[in-house]
Amino acid sequence: MTVRRRATAVAAAFAAATAAIGAAAPAAFADGTPPPAAIPPGLYGTKDPQFDGVFRQSLAFLAQEKAAVTPADQAIAWLAGQQCADGSFMSFRADPAKACDPAKLDTNATSAAVQALVAVGGHTDAVKKSVTWLKSVQQDDGGWPYTPGMGGSDANSTAIVIGALAAAGEKPADVKSAKGGKSPFDALLTFALPCDDPTGAGAFAFQPDPKTQKLYANADATAAAVTGSLGKGLAATAGAADTKGAACEKAATPEQGAHNGAAYLARTLAPTGFLKSAMPGATDQPDYGNTADAVVALAAAGLPDQAKKSADWLAKNATAWAKDNGPAAYAQLVFAADAAGADPKNFGGTDLVKALNATGPAPKAAASSSAPADETKKKGDEKKDDGISVWWIVGVGLLAGIGVGFLISGRKKNQRL
Repeated sequence: MTVRRRATAVAAAFAAATAAIGAAAPAAFADGTPPPAAIPPGLYGTKDPQFDGVFRQSLAFLAQEKAAVTPADQAIAWLAGQQCADGSFMSFRADPAKACDPAKLDTNATSAAVQALVAVGGHTDAVKKSVTWLKSVQQDDGGWPYTPGMGGSDANSTAIVIGALAAAGEKPADVKSAKGGKSPFDALLTFALPCDDPTGAGAFAFQPDPKTQKLYANADATAAAVTGSLGKGLAATAGAADTKGAACEKAATPEQGAHNGAAYLARTLAPTGFLKSAMPGATDQPDYGNTADAVVALAAAGLPDQAKKSADWLAKNATAWAKDNGPAAYAQLVFAADAAGADPKNFGGTDLVKALNATGPAPKAAASSSAPADETKKKGDEKKDDGISVWWIVGVGLLAGIGVGFLISGRKKNQRL
């Protein structure tokens, strides 16, 4: 996800990254804001939620839906209570009784919350309100930035908004900017590298380089843009087989862009099965989160072979990472396992669903395994009918070096991968 909040937030991002990898939380953030004294009741995870509370809660709900697990009422109420009066969400509201800070409104958190509230059902009005807000802050190029009014559109934010629109029953292609008439898919294609790029053919950039406007391949942005170009959300499932192979073709349509991006990911993953850290100065190490995101993108784009290989690698190597990083990391692995056809309840010997559930309030009983399949499906359909900074995320973007991917990572990465 993306990326820019305010110029004073760089140091806070480092604090967020430190907290997320298990170090002691600082006494205060760079802007003088103290971290919350305690984790609010109902919230998943034990680490400071200032930069990712809404996001990790939303991912937890989406992952639980995969296993027919219904979150506790307390947990759902916490997420719903984070919504601002205009329908948007911030990353975290320590005091929901206070008005939201316009400078901290967050398209990524809003989009994740929309998908989660659709998944749990019963929040049609809240979802509609959030969608209305997202439409109101669409940029002229058809895309979205992380924080409205702060910088240009980026691939990750645009992709996650597409997922929210689709979950809420909208047709993303019909959501067009008031000035210019551009759709989110138009915006995504502007981030696609051409097939003749020597190092990143078919990949997506996060944004054009601010000085040169050149596009640099970014695996994190590519994974997000592939699922977004397919009109799918954070918990995308496997799609129809892509028979085009690894050939790159001119990306004149979203589907062609998704094919090219998936082919780039497959080529990049092929040697090792995992993506490497893109954090400046980081040691050469696996990026577990971005690898999980890439598995989802590959499966959604119809490239199951590489998706399975990388999911198998994650099953052998990533469960300790998830334990260290909490609910959002567990959710990413659930998404990857599900998309690749693996069992989230026995992923490298770990029951990811049970481990995720243990990070928050005890959920309601899961659907009975003896219930008829058509009955379980019907219940799921009913739920869907209800309506599906700078730089925490550069801060968490720093986490990309240790593995939190586009779902919970910063997107301000112009480095080549």
